[in-house]
Amino acid sequence: MSQRSQLTDLELAALISSKICHDVIGPVGAIHNGLEILDEDENADAKSYALDVIRNVTQQASARLQFARFAFGAAGSAGAVIDLATAEQISRGFLGAKHRLGWRLPPGQMAKDRVKLLLNLIASAVTALPRGGDIELSMAGSLEAPAFVIRCRGAGARPPQHLVEFVNGGKTPQLDAMSIQAYYTWRLSGAAGMSLEIRKDGPDIVLSARPKSQARR
Repeated sequence: MSQRSQLTDLELAALISSKICHDVIGPVGAIHNGLEILDEDENADAKSYALDVIRNVTQQASARLQFARFAFGAAGSAGAVIDLATAEQISRGFLGAKHRLGWRLPPGQMAKDRVKLLLNLIASAVTALPRGGDIELSMAGSLEAPAFVIRCRGAGARPPQHLVEFVNGGKTPQLDAMSIQAYYTWRLSGAAGMSLEIRKDGPDIVLSARPKSQARR
C-alpha cells in the first residue's frame, strides 16, 4: 500500500474493531482467570490475590475502552467539540504505570477531530517509549487553530511504531490490528487540516501537529 492509498470505510471499521478487541482481550481474559480462582480455590490468600487482579484489570479494561470511545468512536457526537478536561482525564487513565503525562494545554473546548488526533498522538507516543518515560504535551496557537507538540522522553525513545512511515512517505507497513492506529492517526491529521512531523531532538522524540497553513513556516 502506498502512502496515498486509503482503505474503504468497511476495511477501516473492521481493522479498528480488531484493534479495540486486541487491546481489551488481555484484561478480560485475566478477569475470567481471576473468577475461576474465586470459584475453585478455597485458600483465602488466593482469593484475595484474585480479587486484586480483577480490580486492577477491570480498571485497565475500562480505561482502554473509555479512551477508544473518544479516540476512535463517536463519543461526544451530540456536539462538534470536546472538553479538554475530559481528554486529559481519559488520557491519564489510558497510560499505564510506565508512562507519565505532562499536560500543558489550556482549559476549554476544541473541535472533535483535533481532540481525536491529539488522543491518537498520545497513543502513538506510548509506542515511542517502549521502556516507559515522560510524555509532555504543549500547545501553541488558539483552541480554534491549535498546534500540538508532544515530547517523548525516556530510555530507548524511538520514532512511533508505524506512524513515522505514514508521515514521511516511506514504505508503509501492512495494515492490520497492530498498524491501524498509526494509519488512523495519519488519516485524522488530514481530516483535521493538520500536518504531522516526527523528529529527534537529542535523545527525545518530538511529535508535532500544525495547521497546514503553518506547516512550512
